[in-house]
Amino acid sequence: MQRWSVDLKSTAWRTSGLLAPVAEALRAGALVGVPTETVYGLAADATNGQACAGIYAAKGRPSFNPLISHVESLAAAERHGVFDARARALAAAFWPGPLTLVLPRQQGSAISDLVTAGLDTLALRVPDAPVMRWLAEASGRPLAAPSANLSGRISPTTADDVAADLGDRIQHLIDAGPCAIGVESTIVSLAGQRPTLLRPGGLSREAIVAVLGEDLMTADSDDAAPLAPGMLTSHYAPGATVRLEARGVLPGEALLGFGPVPPADAGLAVACFNLSESGDLAEAAANLFTGLRRLDRSGAACICVQPIPAHGLGEAINDRLRRAAAPRG
Repeated sequence: MQRWSVDLKSTAWRTSGLLAPVAEALRAGALVGVPTETVYGLAADATNGQACAGIYAAKGRPSFNPLISHVESLAAAERHGVFDARARALAAAFWPGPLTLVLPRQQGSAISDLVTAGLDTLALRVPDAPVMRWLAEASGRPLAAPSANLSGRISPTTADDVAADLGDRIQHLIDAGPCAIGVESTIVSLAGQRPTLLRPGGLSREAIVAVLGEDLMTADSDDAAPLAPGMLTSHYAPGATVRLEARGVLPGEALLGFGPVPPADAGLAVACFNLSESGDLAEAAANLFTGLRRLDRSGAACICVQPIPAHGLGEAINDRLRRAAAPRG
């Protein structure tokens, strides 16, 4: 694996041609760990079925679980998805950004059927991530990119997380520091008459509703034929079990805290990590996967989690925690 370091505060990586070999590798079918504003992604040419099969193999991901295709612009997205007025409004408001749209597939789209899991819809995103957008444009390909971790495990928010999970399975890894948002994109389906929230994420339900002017339906988990990533019942899981809504700590547990007031018996915890001592949900989202990974390394058999409000980004945080706590097959 070749590792590349990028300073996003500078434009030197763009002008120097530093990542030109990575774009060429993507065109040749390579797997690349790429930073985004949400989490690190495992990118491959979405039009290359063999390369996309490599994503599933590297992650151990079931092939019925579709992938998101990342593109550099709305114009590029329109080559693959059918945009109605609702989709254009959301794209105008939130792209580039942490929103994925599930849309009817455009006739003639070159995106592989493996990426769509055989569905007649596809998932598209223009990320607020300069490296991913540059690679899509430079390679001339939409980039299929689920989170760059072993399937079902904690999502990566640093390049070191990616290296720990997939270092021997990918050809290139681009390190641009920690991800700003820290949870995956929000996924909204506009393939039916009613807009439907398939996965809460880095963009709040309230913000989407404000643009659409109508409520979002909410899809249930689907372990047989998910319509989008992140819909499996058990997902984002550490090695330890997870206990939610914990108002106290049992002996031997690790504590994932939230807010300024820890449980009275927090001293019983073998390790503690507070997502946000000030109770800020954006900070908590950014710290979520880092906290789970750190507590998992403590050796505790169980991670107990203080209650977290369900509004705004709290909806996405609680979604990830419920899936992390779900029974595992």
